[in-house]
Amino acid sequence: MFRTFLFLFGFGLTVISLSYIIIYLNLLTIGYNFFDYVNFIIRRIECLNIFVGIGILIYVLGGKHELCL
Repeated sequence: MFRTFLFLFGFGLTVISLSYIIIYLNLLTIGYNFFDYVNFIIRRIECLNIFVGIGILIYVLGGKHELCL
């Protein structure tokens, strides 16, 4: 049950972060270049949550399971 909650939490963080990264792509249309865009993304906490979410997913999916043969 705890692993399921962690999986859903990590998946949610990853999806929210990717959504913000895609939304912030609109900055490229108003004159930002790619390096300014990346500089902006690495300074936003909601976009950095993708690393936390992926880390949780790796932890949950990478561990030993009872059903592994």
